[in-house]
Amino acid sequence: MGIKAEEISTLIKQQIANYESELEVSETGTVIRVGDGIALAHGLDNAMAGELLQFENGVMGMAQNLEAGNVGIVILGEYLGIKEGDKVSRTGRIMEVPTGDALIGRVVNPLGMPVDGLGPINATTSRPIESPAFGVMARKSVHEPLQTGIKAIDALVPIGRGQRELIIGDRQVGKTSVAIDTILNQKGENMICIYVAIGQKESTVRGVVETLRKHGALDYSIVVTASASQPAPLLYLAPFAGVSMAEEFMLQGKHVLVVYDDLSKQASAYRELSLLLKRPPGREAYPGDVFYLHSRLLERAAKLNETYQNGSITALPFVETKAGDISDYISTNVISITDGQIFLQSDLFNSGVRPAINAGLSVSRVGGAAQIKAMKKVAGTLRLDLAAFRELESFAQFGSDLDKITLSKLERGKRTVEILKQDLNKLLKVEKQVMSLYALTRGFLDDIPVQDIVRFEQEWLSWLETNHSTVLDHIRNTKDLPSDADMAEAINGFKKTFVKSN
Repeated sequence: MGIKAEEISTLIKQQIANYESELEVSETGTVIRVGDGIALAHGLDNAMAGELLQFENGVMGMAQNLEAGNVGIVILGEYLGIKEGDKVSRTGRIMEVPTGDALIGRVVNPLGMPVDGLGPINATTSRPIESPAFGVMARKSVHEPLQTGIKAIDALVPIGRGQRELIIGDRQVGKTSVAIDTILNQKGENMICIYVAIGQKESTVRGVVETLRKHGALDYSIVVTASASQPAPLLYLAPFAGVSMAEEFMLQGKHVLVVYDDLSKQASAYRELSLLLKRPPGREAYPGDVFYLHSRLLERAAKLNETYQNGSITALPFVETKAGDISDYISTNVISITDGQIFLQSDLFNSGVRPAINAGLSVSRVGGAAQIKAMKKVAGTLRLDLAAFRELESFAQFGSDLDKITLSKLERGKRTVEILKQDLNKLLKVEKQVMSLYALTRGFLDDIPVQDIVRFEQEWLSWLETNHSTVLDHIRNTKDLPSDADMAEAINGFKKTFVKSN
């Protein structure tokens, strides 16, 4: 018996009802040239600047040059498996990185992928790596100190939350050490720290991670690494990935410290990309927009107002100089964008002054706004006095017949240099810094031999904790100095017990 027409009709109607029409439209191009981490493709007429593109072997790329006949793509990964004629597809997504608490305590690459062997990161949010900096009306003036725990910085060139302070100097003068100590000092300070390693040796990054872990600082830190062996696009993207992760926290009302170590290597990577993309070279073969590269990165550091929950991003960019020359192209660019610089000098470093801060060339344009009241009182003219001492010292070595005033300035200067010396990872809370500097600036150290200054300070601060902790408590709680009588009583009480060396 045959099937009735009605049954066939019903069956067709059911199939039509169950059929879900899914029309997928994707734009695909073809690779016409590839090499040195750069691909050219045609057929991607609607690609956006910074858009993620996917090659047929799964490797991702980012659209950089948008030209009439082709798109210049930087390849974010291994490019040897890509060849002419391969297909490349648009994703419709601008380059972005995962963000949020899941990243804290992890070491990731600039794409947000873990490289620490601790398994996947289950981030629920992401942000584009490029986003506009907050405007003037969303910001608030910098007014909260970011304590580094380093006397020479907190007293001479203070850093505030929301500031951009450049750390500049030759290689091997302690730039990374300053940043790592600053991160270690944020323990218990409600601060998230992001360390971005650009073009560093992998062994160096491993050492930084181990230092952070040993001191418990990895619990509030993220390490973003694009090591020297990585392709140039990852070195170029690393700082933008770091600041995008920071912005997510800032918009939640949190405080973030971002260290870019260092922007010289990012500029070199960007120059490499630009030349390969056939962009016209400018001064020192850098592309014309290398200033804009760093300005749009560093302008994203900000102290936001109440409307945006008072969050902040503090940026510590590094720039490496050659033979102490801070007038080269990248240095002058970044100096003009930041709110001051800490200049580390190799001559001071080699003579045993650590941290090797040149007081004359270092400056903080935020100044006293980033210091507590007690520190402002004891460190007011310290930077100028130290800079004057360095000048006086260089002249004094040629003359033997010096007047009393000059001699006293030289003696005070020698003691200032000694008191500002500080060993690696030996951080001081601000109240102890204030007590050391008070003893110096009020003349209580003038009769202590120079070779005893470091020992005097150590014993003095230990004695204070045991016998006169109320003075430290007063500074900690009120941010101001106790009365001069109380301070003098404490210092003179200790000096009676201190044994000078012969």
